[in-house]
Formats: sequence, structure tokens, C-alpha cells
Amino acid sequence: MVLFNKKTMDDVVDNLSNPDLVKGSSLWQDAFLRFRKNKAAVSATVILALMIILSFVGQWFAPWDYETIDWDLMGAGKDGGQPSLSNGHYFGVDNLGRDLFTRTLQGTQVSLLVGLLGTAVATFAGLFYGAIAGFVGGRVDNIMMRFVDILMSIPYMFIIIIVMVVFGRSVNLLFMAIGLFAWMDMARIVRGQTLAIKNKEYIEAARAAGVSGMRLITRHVIPNLLGVVVIYTSLLIPSLILTESFISFLGLGVQEPLTSWGALINEGAGQMQYGTPWMLAFPLSFFVVGLFCFLFIGDGLRDALDPKD
Repeated sequence: MVLFNKKTMDDVVDNLSNPDLVKGSSLWQDAFLRFRKNKAAVSATVILALMIILSFVGQWFAPWDYETIDWDLMGAGKDGGQPSLSNGHYFGVDNLGRDLFTRTLQGTQVSLLVGLLGTAVATFAGLFYGAIAGFVGGRVDNIMMRFVDILMSIPYMFIIIIVMVVFGRSVNLLFMAIGLFAWMDMARIVRGQTLAIKNKEYIEAARAAGVSGMRLITRHVIPNLLGVVVIYTSLLIPSLILTESFISFLGLGVQEPLTSWGALINEGAGQMQYGTPWMLAFPLSFFVVGLFCFLFIGDGLRDALDPKD
């Protein structure tokens, strides 16, 4: 038996009254501290933030915009269209004499917007669809998930291409087409996690307190899925950027004078035979760096939010 004298009890009381000793931390605070220790993820976050800022601010300091043609360099190719600080074409010009620096920045905006907005649509639809299917269960769950299985059996890339051909190339249509076909994996992941937590003690306590229906899903189920959702969302963004780049590479993406990473890479690859490597090198560099940043951030979030860590 351990005996406590008065001095020991006073020390215990003083320690318990010290806010620095009893102050706890939430899951998100612990995750942030673990994420901050991941040098690769933090570096990727900084680089991605600088890339986003540059894509929106850099055009203000460029002498040329993304659609103005420099008639003196139009069709100049390797003889005069290479990168130069003297004429204001920092990344050179394309085959039509348009400034490649501002076009790369404008393509960065479009590709990132497609990835972010498409991911937002996919996350919102998949989160609620999967949570409802997993929480309700039974026949409703079976019907909803069989519908997802049918949609996943359809090659969505061909559907997106057909939609773009039939209804015309449009940025808004591209957002919707990619987002509406990207929510199914999210729904399956959320449904599996919902099945694992819907019979937990805090869910039963909420039911006993009179909480039911959609309020129970939105207040108690979905908040406990956010860790998994954040991780998958960070990995879904580069996947959608790749999808958009592939569609634009085929010439079915955004319309001129707008552009994207895929469209710029397509143009640069087609001009390589004329000795203009900068037309491919700069957009491809932004594309590769952006994807690696998202992948490193996703890995960092996975490690930070891992409940077994």
C-alpha cells in the first residue's frame, strides 16, 4: 500500500491545478504536430502554395498575357522563340508566338481548379452516399452499392470523352463530368468505415438521447470519418488532374484561348521535332512537381491521421 502524506497530496493538487500540465490536445492537434514533423510533406505544402500563388500573381508582372501574339516571333521556333529575359518571354513562346510563361501559369490555374472542384464534387457526393448506405444497411445498402458497382463497371473515361464530344468542350462541363464519375470510390470507402462505427458506444448513446435519422449521420457519423476522407481527398486530387490532363492531351479538354497542363504538354510534344524543347519542358515540370506535391501531402496526412500511430 502506498501512503501519501500531506505534502505529497498538496503537490498532487497543485499539479492538477496547473493548466500547462492538464491541458490536453485533440486528434487534429496531434495530427498537425505529426504532419509538421514530416519534412517531405511540409516542403511539398510550401512548394504547392508557392505554385498556386505564382499562378495567380505571376501574370500581373509578366509583360505578355496568355493570348496575345508576338507577331515578331510567330513561327520563329528555335531561331527566336527560346526563353529570354530581354523580350519578356521568360519561358519562350509557342508555335503561334504566345508567351509560354503566362500560358503555363494559366494552365496551372485550370488544372488545379479541375482537380480541386472535381474533388469537392466527388467528396460531397461520395461522403453522403456512402454514409447513408452504410448507416441504413439492409436492402437499401444492397441496392445503393449494386448501383455503384454497375457505374464502376462502365469505362468512365469513354463516357467523359463522349460527353465532351456531344455537348462541346467547356470548363464547367469538364468539372461536372470528372466530379460525377469520381465519387464512387469515395462512397465505397465511406460506406465501409460507416459499417465499422455505426454500432459504437457513442452512436448508441446518441440514439438513446433521441438523435435519429440524418441528424445522427451528419453530427456523429460523418465527423468521425473526416480523417479517412481527408486522406483519400488528398490522393484524389492528383488522380483527377491526371484525368483532365489526359483528356486535354487528346484535344477534348478546355477550349482556346484557355489551356491546361495536358493541352500544353500536347502542344509541346507535337513541336519537339522542330527543336523547341522549352515548349514541353516547362509545362511538364509544373505538371510533375504539382503531382509529386499532392502525393507527398497525401502520404503525410495518412501518417498524421493514422489511428494506429
